Amino acid sequence: MTQQSNDSGVPEDDLRMMTQNYHTILERLGEDPGREGLLKTPERAAKAMRFLTKGYEEDAEAILRSAMFREDYSEMVVVKDIELYSLCEHHLLPFFGKAHVAYIPNGHIVGLSKIPRVIDVFARRLQVQERLTDQILHCIQNTLNPLGVAIVIEARHMCMMMRGVQKQNSLTTTSAFTGEFQRVETRSEFLSLIGSRLH
Repeated sequence: MTQQSNDSGVPEDDLRMMTQNYHTILERLGEDPGREGLLKTPERAAKAMRFLTKGYEEDAEAILRSAMFREDYSEMVVVKDIELYSLCEHHLLPFFGKAHVAYIPNGHIVGLSKIPRVIDVFARRLQVQERLTDQILHCIQNTLNPLGVAIVIEARHMCMMMRGVQKQNSLTTTSAFTGEFQRVETRSEFLSLIGSRLH
């Protein structure tokens, strides 16, 4: 039987169970879930968590295929400074930053807005930055079949800033490259472009 969904798109049974779980967490923390400020917090938290992990229900390759166009252009296409927000799977705390993506077309280009959407699909899951980097790279490579893909992600992790080592200024950088970007010259051009201020 299909579950009923509410106005947030969350199946009612899932929302009810998650709300109960957050209610229990508040109690275990020593809080009173019945006080005015917390009355609706369990439900809000459940809806927020479903939103922050909605990438599980989305198909990144289908998003790219929906806006692929035949084109002879064969120079580097770079989309940089794409904001991303994700949740660390180890502590369920946010990490956030920017992604820089490039590809070299091989007969097809893609609508530019689709690259940030692909990033959101994978970021809206429980993640580690290393896997997120690889998933975005392989999705673009497998769908567009370009001559190469490059990605660099720079992010700050709240699990390092708010707890643990509590280092406020640390920045984690991950990168991955396929095809032509494995050549030093092409990779250097990409890194130069994302490091420059062209605007």
